[in-house]
Amino acid sequence: MLARNCDLPFRVELGAKAERRGPQHAAETAMKTLTGQLLVAMPQMTDPRFARSVVYVCAHSENEGAMGLVVNKLLASLTLNELLTHLKLDPSATEGSRPVHFGGPVEPGRGFVLHTADYRENATLMVGDEFAVTATLDILRAIGKGDGPRRNLLALGYAGWAPGQLDAEIQANGWLCVNADSDLVFDADIDSKWQRALKKLGVDLTMLSTDAGHA
Repeated sequence: MLARNCDLPFRVELGAKAERRGPQHAAETAMKTLTGQLLVAMPQMTDPRFARSVVYVCAHSENEGAMGLVVNKLLASLTLNELLTHLKLDPSATEGSRPVHFGGPVEPGRGFVLHTADYRENATLMVGDEFAVTATLDILRAIGKGDGPRRNLLALGYAGWAPGQLDAEIQANGWLCVNADSDLVFDADIDSKWQRALKKLGVDLTMLSTDAGHA
């Protein structure tokens, strides 16, 4: 089940309550799984939490909905070193200014590490051949010591959709989909990720429709 696979044993209390994303409605027709894809917000996205966002889809199914991590928004008030220190872990091998990502509005005190597939433990959720998600203190401990995955990002919170909800948002021109690649997902140039994701699709922003239907 999605909830079990993506549930985390570590939590950072930030004083915020979990927030659910949007209404729970089903699409009229089921779409193929988007697991391992990137969602790219359309320019007309008005929700400030997702405006110009790029979301890596960790899991998506007809019966369980979808879960993803925003990869181009940061928590300006928190660094990786501060988080490791808060969790009483050794941060000696990390860069002090490395940011923590805003993964989404659901359960903002819950942490996820999205990383390359060279690191694996029992609790790791493999997403295809190139990406994985791990949510244990062990991976944070490994990152702190310099023994973690080759490339990774730490996110607090996630984006969640009820069954059929993401499919409906895509059909309503809320999102575009593109294949994920590690350079786009893990690159430190956060500000250009949205534009680069659109360029990867060959999309001209001036040609994007604001009407319902397929872009």
